[in-house]
Amino acid sequence: MHKKNLHRIKKATKTRSKLRELGVPALSVHKTGQHLYAQIFAGDGKSTLVSASTKDKGLVADGASRTNIDAAKAVGAAIAEKAKKAGIESVGFDRSGYIYHGKVKALAEAAREAGLKF
Repeated sequence: MHKKNLHRIKKATKTRSKLRELGVPALSVHKTGQHLYAQIFAGDGKSTLVSASTKDKGLVADGASRTNIDAAKAVGAAIAEKAKKAGIESVGFDRSGYIYHGKVKALAEAAREAGLKF
């Protein structure tokens, strides 16, 4: 594993530990080379309450990129809508050690615009 990825994982572990200590639901983001994922975990971090990703049907148009900023905005809006339906209004943001820039920032801002508070 690369040193850069180890550093990212170390930051993510600290964030997740603090969110569990506070006991608030956590919006977690994960990126791969082909897809973007977002999940909201319960306050104890053991169960997933809602999730959205670029793998969901109808979220990203066929043939469109699933890893660009537009896809991140779509995932952010989708996770916020699902959270509202599940009765979740406020979450802690777990960016999984990624820098708050680009896709992660776009996802977070789209979720905020759709009514999720963090």
